[in-house]
Amino acid sequence: MIEDNADLLGRRQAAVHAWTAFVEHGDGAERLVRPEIYSSWTRSGAAITTDVTHAPLTDEEETRAYWQGSPLQVAVSRVEDDLRRTAEDGDLVLAVTDRDTRVLWTYGGRVMRRKAETVNFVPGARWDDESVGTNALDLANRLSRPAMVFSAEHYASIVHNWVCWAAPVNDPVTGQQLGVIDLSTTWDRTHPIGLATARVMARLIEQAMPRSNEHPGLGVPQSPDVAGLTLRLLGTAEAHLDGRRLLLNRRQTEIVALLAMNPDGVSLERLHALVYGDQGVTLSTLKAEVSHLRSALGGQLTSRPYRLTMPITTDVDAVLAAVGHGDVAGALAAYGGDLMPGTNSPALAELGEYVAVAVREALLADPQPEAVVRYSELAPYDAEVIEVCLAHLGDRPHPTKPLLKGRLAVAGS
Repeated sequence: MIEDNADLLGRRQAAVHAWTAFVEHGDGAERLVRPEIYSSWTRSGAAITTDVTHAPLTDEEETRAYWQGSPLQVAVSRVEDDLRRTAEDGDLVLAVTDRDTRVLWTYGGRVMRRKAETVNFVPGARWDDESVGTNALDLANRLSRPAMVFSAEHYASIVHNWVCWAAPVNDPVTGQQLGVIDLSTTWDRTHPIGLATARVMARLIEQAMPRSNEHPGLGVPQSPDVAGLTLRLLGTAEAHLDGRRLLLNRRQTEIVALLAMNPDGVSLERLHALVYGDQGVTLSTLKAEVSHLRSALGGQLTSRPYRLTMPITTDVDAVLAAVGHGDVAGALAAYGGDLMPGTNSPALAELGEYVAVAVREALLADPQPEAVVRYSELAPYDAEVIEVCLAHLGDRPHPTKPLLKGRLAVAGS
């Protein structure tokens, strides 16, 4: 559900207060906003004024020529129905950019489309922060991770009524960052799963990316000396087999994750319950997904029971093992965030909650400052962990203190 109106109004007022402090006093806002927002405000302020009225446009023909036939264009065309449905259902405007934060494609719900056009949130426009001020597209591109910018966290006042979520889009074979996808709407429609939805849309585009000269289901070699199956499930969803990235859809990734978590194997009926819960999905649908997955895995998936037959390494196991050994720093080094954000699998949702709680409790018990800084990037509104860490540091000087205090200001806003 959309966040409580009173809470949202309070967040907006805090953002406006911080923005006003920055505009009027320069350095007076550093402790009031996230470090990445303050850094972007500083870059923006050196290049443009806060009353910029629209994003600058590049050459229309050049943009069209770049887009047509590009891997991004092919991928977006393949999943365009899903993207359009997301925009219409949430009255969002969606945008895909290149690596320079030039908008290449947009689609919007009825209301947001009109708002977007008035500020040149259209193909060919430049949305880097030095052209139009702080925004989620620029941050996601610049930081190579999902980003959210809410209301007056935007540098330019023309988009103070917006909230934006963006996530990088990478080439699934080479890992090269190609651009970002952004979802934007009005600030009063801020939703807790906005950032997770941006991540899901980015993965959707990546999975639809064209590939050539590949073994079915596999990408080019990534780490030829890595044997077995390697799964990254926290904050993202990637699978590699013998150093090659597997090109799986989201449901297949969920299935392989569940099989990895059940090394002794599961029956068809049990796997169906783990994947779908009480959703009305037939066993034949699951069998079809498993068949595609078995092909991608080179046959290393048995039936009766369903079981993976290769060595398996997961970031979930790495995090939980580190927590179990009291290695908080190691746990946070392996922890990438929520487990497969947006998953509909009840078993994976439960596992994700377990991992998140385990990490949080480990930090509360042993609040190592560097680990807490890392955690605060992934859970920026968890004030208690930061407060415990600062209390643990007391009056002792520590290089992380300014970052922790900045995060705390955001978490409490």
